[in-house]
Amino acid sequence: MAARVLPPVEKIAQRSDREYTFRNGFPTPETAERAYDEADFARAVEAYRFFYPTVSGSAIFKGNAKIGIVANKIFGTLDSKPIHVGFTLNSDTPYAPLIMDLSDGPMVVELPAGPLICIAMDINQLWVADLGLPGPAAGQGDKVAFLPPGYKENPPAGYRLAQSPSNKMLVGIRSLPVNGDVAGAIARIRTVKVYPLEPTPDWPYTQWLDLTPLPQDTTPLAWESDIQFWRELHEAISSEPPNPRFHNMYGELAALGIEKSQPFKPDARMAELLERAAKTANAQMRVESFGDRRPDRIVWPDRKWEWVALRFEDGDFNTDNYADLYARDKWFYQAIGASPAMFKRDPSAGSLYWLGLRDKTGATLDGGKTYKLTVPQPVPGKLFWSVTVYDTGTRSQVLTDQGKAALRSLFELKEVSTTQPMDLYFGPSAPAGHEDRWIKTIPGKGWFVYFRVYGPEQAAFDGSWKPEDFEAVK
Repeated sequence: MAARVLPPVEKIAQRSDREYTFRNGFPTPETAERAYDEADFARAVEAYRFFYPTVSGSAIFKGNAKIGIVANKIFGTLDSKPIHVGFTLNSDTPYAPLIMDLSDGPMVVELPAGPLICIAMDINQLWVADLGLPGPAAGQGDKVAFLPPGYKENPPAGYRLAQSPSNKMLVGIRSLPVNGDVAGAIARIRTVKVYPLEPTPDWPYTQWLDLTPLPQDTTPLAWESDIQFWRELHEAISSEPPNPRFHNMYGELAALGIEKSQPFKPDARMAELLERAAKTANAQMRVESFGDRRPDRIVWPDRKWEWVALRFEDGDFNTDNYADLYARDKWFYQAIGASPAMFKRDPSAGSLYWLGLRDKTGATLDGGKTYKLTVPQPVPGKLFWSVTVYDTGTRSQVLTDQGKAALRSLFELKEVSTTQPMDLYFGPSAPAGHEDRWIKTIPGKGWFVYFRVYGPEQAAFDGSWKPEDFEAVK
């Protein structure tokens, strides 16, 4: 086949308002400059979205270190409140973030029998294991040895084994407050043991701090839209062994000057490009979270409620044929951690989450307006249910002088009828006579809710039960 002969000047349309210009097949200086900028910008936007869970995961470790947590040795219990900034944390169940570092060898987490829900993930927020109720022991006690990357030795018998892709990892514990007993739930957490697989004689007992009184921020909010995002990412990938699953994406980072064990020193052009890419990619993820157009987001055709997580088959957003990166973006922009057990859509699921963003007319929820939400009773959950209000800016519980952000069947709503429909209210001031069923919102700020059902029953999935939509009221 004869080679195609290029004219002296060839213009290739890129967009309706732009062209690439070549002379004898070679780019003009102007074309080369623009092409490099556009290619690097596209590469940076894609890399930002892909590595957002890594930077968010790193923020969890750094935020906990600031409040006194020491990997492997000192942990904390948290009855989450609005002063605790963390992506869609809730106040339904007390938490304990077990921050671990496997660089010195395997660590063991030993759980008692009881209603504990635990997910282990690496610094990239890749799923490592489920423990407690969603784990294979189904709440009957557990003893898991977490092995570092590349560990080749044969551990002693008597442990369930789980290998982490990174040395830094988190075991997130939630303890169910049976019959509203928060103190008992926290006490249960404090019976958890953490120790090396081969402890030294002077290894200290597991220490627990009470984190509830302390404000905290375990999110990347402070740097998610500027050049610091990339510095945090460079630090994270430089401190860990490379993950083979990220091999190609490490190449994208290297093209941007971000490479393990190499200094990150962007010139003025690259620094400006990376900062602009961070702002753009963050905005794109916000659109996917709060302006989603995927048809499969809708729970019921006659309601505005959405699935918090789009459908996936495992803990890392894989379908049979591909990784659902859109679903991954949407989830990690709003939340932390994922596992195969978290989002089953059948009665074997331990919990079920729905996302509320809009009122019955389709308008987004406005902190300056008052809304009513009617919840038919009984809610089809064997344990309890809640509605938690989040600030769209922080993706954390809305912070007002009311000091709370949730209405919960075990607490605020425990004396309300379980047979008659229940009206809940949300707005800047309480409707007269409904103060005990109201959450305060902030004029000028948007908000969204997670409707959570613990121990969901069949009616929560087949459409025979469903909440009404939010309705603006005067």
